[in-house]
Amino acid sequence: MIILGINETSHDASVSLLKDGEILFSAHSERYSKRKNDWYNNADIYEDMLNYGIPTHIAYYEKPQLKRSRLLLRGGAGDWKPNIPMDLPIKYFSHHYSHAAAGYYTSKFNDAVIVVLDSIGEYNTSTVWIGEGSSIKLKFKQNYPLSFGLFYSAFTGLLGLIPNQEEYIMMGMAAYGNPDRYFKQVNEYFPKYNWQKYNFHTGIKDFDWGHVPCFAGQEGTGYIGEWFEQRKFDLAAAVQKVYEIRLSEFMHMAYNITGKKNLVFMGGCALNSKANTILWNIFKEVWIMPNPGDAGSSLGAAAALYGNHIDWKGPYLGHNISDEYPTQKIVDGILQNGIVAVASGRAEYGPRALGNRSILADPRDPNIKDKVNLIKQRELFRPFAPVVLEEFASEWFDMNFASPYMQYTVKCKYPEKVPSVVHVDGTSRVQTVNKDQHPGLHMALRKFYWATGVPMLLNTSLNIKGQPLLNDNQDAIDWQEHYGYNILTGRRN
Repeated sequence: MIILGINETSHDASVSLLKDGEILFSAHSERYSKRKNDWYNNADIYEDMLNYGIPTHIAYYEKPQLKRSRLLLRGGAGDWKPNIPMDLPIKYFSHHYSHAAAGYYTSKFNDAVIVVLDSIGEYNTSTVWIGEGSSIKLKFKQNYPLSFGLFYSAFTGLLGLIPNQEEYIMMGMAAYGNPDRYFKQVNEYFPKYNWQKYNFHTGIKDFDWGHVPCFAGQEGTGYIGEWFEQRKFDLAAAVQKVYEIRLSEFMHMAYNITGKKNLVFMGGCALNSKANTILWNIFKEVWIMPNPGDAGSSLGAAAALYGNHIDWKGPYLGHNISDEYPTQKIVDGILQNGIVAVASGRAEYGPRALGNRSILADPRDPNIKDKVNLIKQRELFRPFAPVVLEEFASEWFDMNFASPYMQYTVKCKYPEKVPSVVHVDGTSRVQTVNKDQHPGLHMALRKFYWATGVPMLLNTSLNIKGQPLLNDNQDAIDWQEHYGYNILTGRRN
């Protein structure tokens, strides 16, 4: 049985191919269509997928009729339906179950609590599951409108950013703000948890997604476009603080009602790296699949149909640029010019570039951050992540765990030595690398360390703000012609 997992009709469509527990292919539609957060899959991604196998069954990441009922109740379109490209046996799984399966079946755990937090599935917004052996069973659910994801996205929109796309910008803004300025008002919009009844308190006013009246009339008109930048930072800081408090409350509840010491965390909320660090204070072990949002649910649906743990070897599962990793050219280029661009091997499955579709740079240069932000056409306050040799991670950062997928934000112990990868609050979103995880990138880091004494590089995605990551050779050619920046792809260079 070769299973085609499909996620679409939501932000960031994707497909995955699974055979007997082996992941043959997983990729994002946007990287083929070149439309950021593309809702639908396309002929090009299916054509690439077929190079890896011919599916015999289809697994779909949610239940269309249940989702359709919610859309109708909210006054949405009644003719909504997914696009199934092949006439094959198909099975539909609930949205949150697909998230849970993507996380648990890629983990090393045979006994864990699985927490799924996102904006909304068909109706679910927060769920807790128990994973034991090959079984995943629902323990707790919370439905719309109370939602971690909608809370965060609502304020993302209020700040003039794009909901379901630019939440990470608001997370970066929070470090520049004073959370106390708007904490009381923001806190009122996210109900506290009832520990005894395992549900949210009622009687607290619902969110108003179109308008947040507690800010209207304060210090001017209340319209976000007329606020000073510092007010935006203060609001972002308050939202992040409230989110972290509620996340901690919810995770403690999940621990208390299941007794499980291992956590699998999934859903779009699992991309909040600053908040994720809290999890290590509650659980012994934590697994967040590197594509925890909706795009990861194509693999989740396929794993759900397979019904057991799958062979997770890493996130390099997409389109292949058939070249050896240009290790020496990376090091030479950074030592000479400070910055290189790399598009080599199979593309990462997930929103973060982890070395195969990356811009890499010298973290010691305090001006490099601005230079890379200008290349990517991003706001200059935006931070960048360090990619560090795993064996040196605890020496340079306040962490005692591996972080191979940039999922945790921790304090840097020597920010003066690597200023371009340390945020204004002294933290870094760390990616650790060992020789098994990515031999080529690991060797590049080792060579840079031998030359400089610093075991890390700046790592960010190879794209322009608002555009998908580069995917194939033609993308690299187009980038070089348009932006005049050479891309290392391996032998062809």
